Amino acid sequence: MKVVGFTFVRNAIKYDYPVLESINSLLPLCDELIVAVGNSEDDTLGLIQKINSPKIRIIETVWDDSLREGGRVLAVETDKALAAVPADADWAIYLQADEVLHEADYAAIRAGMERWKDDKSVQGLLLNYRHFYGSYDYVGDSYRWYRREIRIVRPGIGVASYRDAQGFRLADNSKLRVKLLDATVHHYGWVKTPAAMQRKQETFNKLWHSDEWVAQNVAPAEEFDYSQVDSLQRFAGTHPQVMLGRIRQQNWRYEHDMSRNQHRFKDKFKRFLEQLTGYRLGEYRNYKLV
Repeated sequence: MKVVGFTFVRNAIKYDYPVLESINSLLPLCDELIVAVGNSEDDTLGLIQKINSPKIRIIETVWDDSLREGGRVLAVETDKALAAVPADADWAIYLQADEVLHEADYAAIRAGMERWKDDKSVQGLLLNYRHFYGSYDYVGDSYRWYRREIRIVRPGIGVASYRDAQGFRLADNSKLRVKLLDATVHHYGWVKTPAAMQRKQETFNKLWHSDEWVAQNVAPAEEFDYSQVDSLQRFAGTHPQVMLGRIRQQNWRYEHDMSRNQHRFKDKFKRFLEQLTGYRLGEYRNYKLV
């Protein structure tokens, strides 16, 4: 079985992405790993070049900053990395620069790829998600966080990144037929120093909106206000080993008052129904479970 990883990154130092941790969490699963490094305002290219692995193949890209609708440029950059995956790969496994796999899930991921390798009716594999927020101690538990997404796809069948690169579809816009694996992506996109998070908000919203929208909706500030969140729960599990050094070096504290958690009535009903039946009402599913 040949497995190739792919990812993309730009301005990783400026925006404090855990991209080294992300890549290092992918390497044990891959025979090769494609990293599309975009034209950056910092030494992101040098950062990636210092990773000591013969598996890594870097392709340098130039982002089209005129693509400012729906985060489309993120999908374009994802597709550049996916296009570099060799045609003889059985699976292509993808992470974004703020996503990390836990070593405890490697066995389940490998087993899933082996099990469905020769079943061409399975076009992708679905992973669960855990979204950290504010610090490494809290995870989002409201319904605004997506709980699953495709992160392993079958190359050579016309798969392309969808919308803002959250997931994938076929070239004819049909959803992929997928199997769910018992593995979880740790998403750290909302865990940065408050100053770094504020810089990211001011810049990254421009990938979705006009300058006028950003000026009206993203208030200028020195630091991001993490208190504006509906509901969090304290994380009681373990982080991936590759993240432990970064976590030890964190230099800010964030405490969330659980008594301030807010759930809309319809979300309370959804939670009740899910606990009763296992079905999540109204869930966004950019895939077909088979």
